[in-house]
Amino acid sequence: MVLRSPAFEAGGEIPSRYTCEGEDVSPPLEWSKLPMGTRSLVLIVDDPDAPDPAAPKTTWVHWVAYDIEPSAGSLAEGASRSGMPRGARQGTNDWKRTGYGGPCPPIGRHRYFHKLYALDTTLGDIGAPTKAQVEEAMREHVIGSVELVGTYQKTKR
Repeated sequence: MVLRSPAFEAGGEIPSRYTCEGEDVSPPLEWSKLPMGTRSLVLIVDDPDAPDPAAPKTTWVHWVAYDIEPSAGSLAEGASRSGMPRGARQGTNDWKRTGYGGPCPPIGRHRYFHKLYALDTTLGDIGAPTKAQVEEAMREHVIGSVELVGTYQKTKR
């Protein structure tokens, strides 16, 4: 599986446009080379460096999306707000909101993992689930996965 973003390179800095210091819109993402039998995709974006990369205490969840149609091939910039592919659903992030919440690290440079999972089924309407609820629902159905990591450090204090 391949996951990339036209907005940032793997391991590179996420542009401020996609963060709390910018427009806080979801970045564009593109995927290819999915496993045979992929019926839906799950996207989880999280930050394992919260609150401080020098002393991480939790993994902060920024976005949970599921039942993404594999043939869509991509999520456009701002898709979380302006329209996910038909049939796609969004879960609850750690701000207790549905949809995307961009990087907003309180201190230091954090890593943001964009994890895409290929499933052999769709999950159906399970409401606005948390990351843990989606992971439980997809547990026996993952047939492939890939991740894209970007970093971000606030420029303003």
